[in-house]
Amino acid sequence: MKISDLPGRHSLFWKLACLLVAFCLLMIWLSWSWGRYMEERNQYLSDEARGTLSRYAGEAERAWQRGERDGVDNWLQSMELREAAWVGVIDRNLQSLSSDPLNEQEIQHLTFLRGLDWPIHKQGRPWLRVPFPQNPSAGSLVIELPERFLPGKYRVFWRVITNGVIPGLFTLLLCVGLYRLLVVPLNNLREQANAWRADQLNVRLSSGITQRPDELGELARAFDSMSERLQSTVALQQQLLRDLSHELRTPLSRLRVASESEQDLRQLRERIGREVDGMQRLVEDTLQLAWLDTERAPLPDEAIQIQALWEMLTDNACYESGWPSLQLQCAVPASCWVRGNLNTLAQALENILRNAIRHSPEGGIVRLDGRRDGDYWHLWLEDQGGGVAEADLERIFSPFTRLDGSRPGDGGFGLGLSIARNAVQRQGGMLWAENGGAGLRLNFRLIADDGGVTADAFASKPAPTVDVGRPQIV
Repeated sequence: MKISDLPGRHSLFWKLACLLVAFCLLMIWLSWSWGRYMEERNQYLSDEARGTLSRYAGEAERAWQRGERDGVDNWLQSMELREAAWVGVIDRNLQSLSSDPLNEQEIQHLTFLRGLDWPIHKQGRPWLRVPFPQNPSAGSLVIELPERFLPGKYRVFWRVITNGVIPGLFTLLLCVGLYRLLVVPLNNLREQANAWRADQLNVRLSSGITQRPDELGELARAFDSMSERLQSTVALQQQLLRDLSHELRTPLSRLRVASESEQDLRQLRERIGREVDGMQRLVEDTLQLAWLDTERAPLPDEAIQIQALWEMLTDNACYESGWPSLQLQCAVPASCWVRGNLNTLAQALENILRNAIRHSPEGGIVRLDGRRDGDYWHLWLEDQGGGVAEADLERIFSPFTRLDGSRPGDGGFGLGLSIARNAVQRQGGMLWAENGGAGLRLNFRLIADDGGVTADAFASKPAPTVDVGRPQIV
């Protein structure tokens, strides 16, 4: 496996790996430390038991020092009232220091004596040897471990706690961590999907999920982006339907009036032809705008020389508008090559050009200029139509928006600039408007091409399939 195949450092894989490794290390530490502690509790005498037995050994030593055998006898008699266990005092040769000698059974027990620090493994009550505190060589206390001092009384209980309850609690914590890490974001995604199903397209995920740097954060951002896209697409479709139905009312009303009038057949045919052509252009432009807004398949791109494209488009524009070519000027250098789809870019530029001609006064100048800006070409088309209000600079790109009252000119359905902006954006560019010196300036940025394609090679390409007055994408 190559290093490049490993997930990124913000990947969910590393979070899960760290969580599981931490859980495993915690369980190992718990079983070692807690197990050792419980082993001491269940196999070794408690501090209380050790202290009591050591105190008994000190009492036996003082009794031997005060009265030797008689003192030990008296002390042993008092111990019978205190502990229900066999108690004896012996010397280093395992001989009794009391008046009563040891019997065979007691001598046999003396061969298996344990110290206070020894583990207690066997069942039953073991015999312990506790040396005198002051003079261990003088003698020792021997005692059968009292029942109350036996370790491991709660051995089964603590085994259940150690091997069952505590691992279960830590596993529950692991599940809670996995739930918060995985299930909570997925539940939020499911809620957003359910909101879409209920036509609530304005629902968005919380910033805590969308700002995550892992795969779930990427998925959440994709969900939000898709939700915004759906909302804008549905809103656009609804707006287009409303506007289209509104725009169709006028030509349909004129057709009804014409059909009910008593004008001659030739005039009636001309009227019907004009109205049908207008409605056809309106429907085609509306459908084209809807297609541009919803279609996301990448377009084939190529190197395009703006100067050659401008010459082709101005020929069409001059034929349509009757303007002389001197009024359509181009100051873009021949070195201006951009990357894009020829038909789509021709459509956008022609819509911008036709808009500038429509709103410029008779004898006005429409000028295309540009400069190189890093990896882009910044181009602008300026007319002499007087500009628009600052508040309308963005609104003119909305479908069916016409500002004929603020700028002289007529014609159009207010779809040209909307189609142009969508077409430019589909090629990775930008289109915006600002007021220039004498009119409106439409700016657009296009990706520069440095492939070294010659103008002759561009000229040899077939002309883009753009119909005058009704641009289309092929």
